[in-house]
Amino acid sequence: MSDQQQNQALRILRDLESRIRRHALDLPSDMEIKEEWSGIGFRLGKTKLVSRLGEVVEILTYPGFSKVPGAKDWVRGVANIRGNLLPILDLRGFLLGRSSVPSRQSRVLVIQHGDVYSGLIVDEVLGMKHFQAEERISKAPCDEAALTPYLDSGFELGDEAWSVFNMERLAETPHFLQAAV
Repeated sequence: MSDQQQNQALRILRDLESRIRRHALDLPSDMEIKEEWSGIGFRLGKTKLVSRLGEVVEILTYPGFSKVPGAKDWVRGVANIRGNLLPILDLRGFLLGRSSVPSRQSRVLVIQHGDVYSGLIVDEVLGMKHFQAEERISKAPCDEAALTPYLDSGFELGDEAWSVFNMERLAETPHFLQAAV
């Protein structure tokens, strides 16, 4: 390509750039950025709960497991998950004293906090939930007194109320760590 052709191509590109800039729209000057809270929604009985996204490391279908002799009633057993032994614990049984009845909707929420690596049986996982800051309420909307020590706050979204369940607080509870009879 000759110098004359290069100069002509450069002039065409500059002309194109100036026309684009004249007709381009400005970016919005004050974009409102809303902070969003995300978590995993689940159900224990009729109570809808949500835990912060980072507190649940995996969700499993109800696995096969082996019973553990000498363990409390809410300790269902231990499962082999990809070569790792995972204690399977009935969250409803631990918190409410009423064992969960396994169903097709039952799932296991895997938590890992410090040395605590456990699978918690819940009645149903309701998927990822996203809430805006203005949907947060200071008091957790829950009627079950046994859940209160593990609840932080809540969210109201339309006609649904969600209590924020703190898995880390559960994992640090001495009673939770004492699974032997």
